[in-house]
Amino acid sequence: MQLDDRQKLILTLVIRDYIETAQPVGSQRLVESYGLAFSPATVRNEMSTLTEMGYLRQPYTSAGRVPTEEGYRYFVRQLMG
Repeated sequence: MQLDDRQKLILTLVIRDYIETAQPVGSQRLVESYGLAFSPATVRNEMSTLTEMGYLRQPYTSAGRVPTEEGYRYFVRQLMG
């Protein structure tokens, strides 16, 4: 399944933020930290889609998201650079 540009951006930012903080990453944090032009609700919806696709997971209800092994693999193969 192909990711669109917005999904690629969000996945990249989640992975980078998670590597730096080792904490689940929330939509509000991404919007504020990286000055995204999307609303937190839009980011949340995209994170939900990435979760359904197997690239992110939510450790518990109301937590942010963390990358899965598959998410890391996609990042290394397709997005690093």
